[in-house]
Amino acid sequence: MTSMWKGALLAGAAWSAIAGCAWAQEAPAAADGLSVDEVVVTARRREESLKDVPVAVTAFSAEKLEQQGATDITSLSQTTPNITVQTARGSNSTLISYIRGVGQQDPLWGYEPGVGLYVDDVYIYRPQGAVLDVFDIERIEVLRGPQGTLYGRNTIGGAIKYVTKRLGDDAGAKVRATYGSYNQTDLLVSAQTPIAETGLSIGGAYALYKRDGYGKNLTTGAEHYDKDVQALRLSAEYKPTDSLFFRLAYDRVEDDSNPRHGFRETLPTAGNFPRLDSVYDTRAGLGDKNHVETEGLSLTAEWNATENLTFKSITADRKGHTQTLIDFDGTPLPTLDVPATYDDRSFSQELQAVYSDENVQGVFGLYYMNSQASGEFDTIAGNLGVSIADGGKVSTQSFAAFFDFSANLTDRFKVSLGARATRDAKRSNVFRLFYLGATPSPYQGGAQRPILQTRTNYSAERTFSQFTPRISASYDLTDDLTTYASFSKGFKSGGWDMRGDAFITPQTVDGYRPEIVKTYEAGLKGYMLERRVSFSSAVFLSKYTDQQVTTQVVVPSGIASSVDNAGASTLYGAEFEANAKLTPNLSGNVALGYIHAKYDSFNRFVPAGAPNPLNPSTTLATGQVINVADLYGFQNTPQWTGNVSLTWRGDLAGGNLAITPMVSYRDKYQQFEQPLPALDQKAFTLVDLTAIWTAPGGRYKLALTGKNLTNERYRTGGYNFAGATYNNSVIGFYGPPRTVAGSIEVAF
Repeated sequence: MTSMWKGALLAGAAWSAIAGCAWAQEAPAAADGLSVDEVVVTARRREESLKDVPVAVTAFSAEKLEQQGATDITSLSQTTPNITVQTARGSNSTLISYIRGVGQQDPLWGYEPGVGLYVDDVYIYRPQGAVLDVFDIERIEVLRGPQGTLYGRNTIGGAIKYVTKRLGDDAGAKVRATYGSYNQTDLLVSAQTPIAETGLSIGGAYALYKRDGYGKNLTTGAEHYDKDVQALRLSAEYKPTDSLFFRLAYDRVEDDSNPRHGFRETLPTAGNFPRLDSVYDTRAGLGDKNHVETEGLSLTAEWNATENLTFKSITADRKGHTQTLIDFDGTPLPTLDVPATYDDRSFSQELQAVYSDENVQGVFGLYYMNSQASGEFDTIAGNLGVSIADGGKVSTQSFAAFFDFSANLTDRFKVSLGARATRDAKRSNVFRLFYLGATPSPYQGGAQRPILQTRTNYSAERTFSQFTPRISASYDLTDDLTTYASFSKGFKSGGWDMRGDAFITPQTVDGYRPEIVKTYEAGLKGYMLERRVSFSSAVFLSKYTDQQVTTQVVVPSGIASSVDNAGASTLYGAEFEANAKLTPNLSGNVALGYIHAKYDSFNRFVPAGAPNPLNPSTTLATGQVINVADLYGFQNTPQWTGNVSLTWRGDLAGGNLAITPMVSYRDKYQQFEQPLPALDQKAFTLVDLTAIWTAPGGRYKLALTGKNLTNERYRTGGYNFAGATYNNSVIGFYGPPRTVAGSIEVAF
């Protein structure tokens, strides 16, 4: 209750002060050059000023990301209120995203994300290879709250839009080289050029990221937490007339970084393996092979049919492959080793009609996606003397029709109405097989041998349909100040548990239902103090039902996995962001987020042989559904998040120097729904500093970036397999330590 009142008072005080100050003035932009820049976003699939969008959205330009020292999209966790964007547990390039408490931690092929990732309006279907490095971009937008109307299913938490830079009509090239801590060696080369006067431009960018590990695998001698990534983008733009535009784009990412095996947080029950000194070291014996590749081809076509009407087509084909290893016990013993393979492919087609005049603006669209995701992983359980092979495939055909239109009822009052009808047809086959011997199964290249026991083997089909509306009303209090209220609904599709053991949890063959989020939001955004300050703020209330929660517990016959539609919860909170031009040389940014997330009910299936959550000293003789709402909490959802940065600009050696110190704060948070003191992360603060010198004319640029300068140790994930069966394997994964890097950039 105290936290609720703190959040309410904070939001109320900020709203009252800003509204009162801004209402009292109807002043033009500052005449002394101290006004902030206007921000244009495409949150509603059309270009609009950030002030006019009745959505909680944060936008970062390429320049702003450079000032923050952002290297990949996980940096958004430091700068955006109420979100978590990080690399998955045990992975190097698999993305885990949460916005306002809603997301998906499990990257297996059967599960859908709760936050949508888009690259140039193309939906990135799977999280593998989705930790996108920041290069050759125009901006990144973060949309908070359900975006089901315009962005479809699986955006119930929100959406992240990664917008690459268009080629334009000018020829140019850029080379940037970086060297830093842990032998970081990065190279970026990009170029573009028009072809005579044909209306055709071609361009591309290549990025190479190399870095030694923050630690070592003490068993194999390999680097641990290293980086070995190559990324390529090629594009061609064709504009035969003023009304026609085409863009063909190809991208590819290859990640050959070593797998991350984790750090043992607890001592084992067997073997002399004392706790290591460095959280980045491991004694994993499974190996160091890891390969992830993703690629995609897209074609965007735009036709400005009239001054007011534009038709748009977005066609995309994407595929990915992952071969990786995770040693969950962190020792040379095969106590809990997991080699895994993932494959995915998707084709999508979206058609849009965008209309805009003085009184009506909107978009109507049709969407189709055909996707397949498959995989197999072994659980090599040395103490049980078996290898458990889990695998299968999920095929999805998704159809949707949507619209979103805004009407100016008066000069200051606007109403927006949108809706999306979605139909997902899914087919799945799932198997779980026990093989005798604690070595890889035949699926992972192990010796051919008979199946000891078939625990799961089924095929299923199901169709999930949902109608997701959105309505908002906005009012311009002044020319510089807008307030809005909205209601939106989002859903995440249902499916089947790829780890499900039908012997322990027979209901796994029935799958799980979609989950639903309904959000009520009110916001205030605009400019104040003669446009020296731009700000946006929002308060929200979300009702979350049929939540899909994955739980894994150790039972005598192995690991029991279940995906439950756990029940319902209530989330509410507030967000505030501001950008200020303090002096001609000094600007500042601030972001603050508060969220209160609590389960109203959490009906979890607990299998026979597992501890009773309500009385852990006892075990259940039979499987039961138990309400654990009072014991569990939200994962990856810190109650408070904050960020403050200043940028000072001045002349130096004939050029321009920009220095940006930044401090970000994240409150304590849980790694799983069940509190785990050995893994849950305490509140922490990160301090960064970036200095950029740009030569006269902008041809040369020098940059020095320091990240996590106070060398904070903080967990980004973990696994909990306590007990003798798995040698008390409780492991954590950590964010980067203190690093410093310098770069030089030359533009041609």
